[in-house]
Formats: sequence, C-alpha cells, structure tokens
Amino acid sequence: MNPAAIHNPTCCIIVPAYLEERLIADVVRRMLQVLQPVIVIDDGSPDRTAEQAASAGAVVLRHARNQGKGAALHTGFLYAKEHGFDTLITMDADGQHAPADICRFLEAYASTGIPVLVGNRMENPAPMPRVRRWTNRFMSWYLGREMKQVVPDTQCGFRLYRCDILPSEAPNSMGYAAESEILLQLATRGVRMGSVPITVIYQDETSKIHPIRDTLRFFRMIRRYRQSTRHADRGTPPGAGLN
Repeated sequence: MNPAAIHNPTCCIIVPAYLEERLIADVVRRMLQVLQPVIVIDDGSPDRTAEQAASAGAVVLRHARNQGKGAALHTGFLYAKEHGFDTLITMDADGQHAPADICRFLEAYASTGIPVLVGNRMENPAPMPRVRRWTNRFMSWYLGREMKQVVPDTQCGFRLYRCDILPSEAPNSMGYAAESEILLQLATRGVRMGSVPITVIYQDETSKIHPIRDTLRFFRMIRRYRQSTRHADRGTPPGAGLN
C-alpha cells in the first residue's frame, strides 16, 4: 500500500463491476494508492470479479443477479450515505480512468464546492474511438440542453457527487443511460454541476458500450423521464438548498 495514499474519512470510491476478473485487482490496487477506501459493487458476475476485488483490498458488495450499472451505482450510493461519507467518487472497473485524476476532483470540489463534478474527456478526445467520440458529443449536447446546464462529457462515469444530493431511488434505465438519468434527476432538482478534465486511457479491452443500443436506451430514458415529470408538482423551487 502506498503510504502517500489519502485516507479520507469523508470520501470513498465507488466502482460498479461486471465480468471484470481480469482487470479488477490491478484497478483496485491503483485506486487504493491514491484514495481509500474503495468499494466495489459486483453486479452478479458469474466469474471471480468479487474475489479478485476483495483480494486487492476493496470492500465488496455483491448483487445475487445482474441488475445493471444503475442498480450497482445505487447500491454504492446507499453504502456511502449509510457509512457517513460526505462525498464519493465513481470510477469504472475497466481501467480506462486514471486514478491520479482523483486528486483533480478533490481539489476542484474543495475550491468550488460544486456538488456534482463530471469527468471531461473531450478536451483531448483523440484517443477515443471516432464513433464513441461522435456519440458522446451528441448525447452531451442533447442532455445538456434538456438539463439547461453545460456538461461537456455527460457520458463519463468518472464523477464526484456530494452524498446528500444523491437520488433516493435507483435509476430505471439500463446500461450507460442510467448515468445520464442520474444527471437529469439532479438537474431537475436544480443541483449545480461542473466538469473536471481527465486523462483518456484506451488499451486492448473490449468496450461494453454499444453505440446504437445505448443511444436508443438514452432516448427512451429521455422520453420516459419527460412523461413522468410532465404533470408532476416539483414543490421546492429549483436549486433551493442544493447548491
């Protein structure tokens, strides 16, 4: 364990994982060198994802069956709130997020107090596969218009959340649309968001993102959310007490 790692009693790392036995141990070790603790939510993996994460030093929570990334994130959110953390950082289990960038989030939060910070890969998107780059730009523009906030990379799973503003219920959407739904839920409540530039890491892993399928899920999520909120009484004025 790196003695320079930050033992932060107010912040933890939440890592949703599914079928990541090959990479998860190394990913957890590199995260622990920067910030502790790391909580891995094994979303019903039939392989040794949970065992590998635990052996590397993570706290492991397990779903008995695969429920999707949104449910895994929600389990992590509940854990963080129940254990008294003020903030949490979400990271993916596939090694595409650089643990060194964790410090950027902590510094940005300390200096701005913005309750939601989303990683921004679009300042240097060249390493990103072209189709994914186009998809990210379009979805970020579209969701930003819907939220009435500018978030350059809404599809990035590397984020910091203040725990007291997290949604009380798990998102309904499957796959990566769940993370967009979380932002949309928060924006509807007037929660302010910012961005943090991060490093883009692409190796030889196979992406779990499917541009067509995930784009369709994204638009279904938008349509469903519009329908559910069209006649809802929001009560508290947007932004009251949330910024």
